[in-house]
Amino acid sequence: MNPLTITARATATGPVLEITGDLDYATAPELRRAVDGLAVAAGQLLVLDLAGLDFCDSSGISALLSVRSLAIEHGGAMTLAAVPANTARILGIIGLDQVFTIHPDATTATAHDSAAS
Repeated sequence: MNPLTITARATATGPVLEITGDLDYATAPELRRAVDGLAVAAGQLLVLDLAGLDFCDSSGISALLSVRSLAIEHGGAMTLAAVPANTARILGIIGLDQVFTIHPDATTATAHDSAAS
């Protein structure tokens, strides 16, 4: 088991959370708490950079959905970046690849949002 680490940084388009380690039943509440402490303003994009994600179970998927809902509730949007192949496969199987916007990396996600504005 790899401990979950969440590092936040600000960009012109909104906050980016770099998530490393395991996102599972034991650690999913940490992601929810991290997002509760963020200021996602209307029109901003919250990027979850999953390049360092080692494992994600159903509780982790549920946490990702909660984060998306919270961003939308505040008038913003949420995207996933650098989704590992095993997690991308699961998102595809359960149809969440049609719900989440997914980018190859955080830089592309924030650049794409800047171009769309």
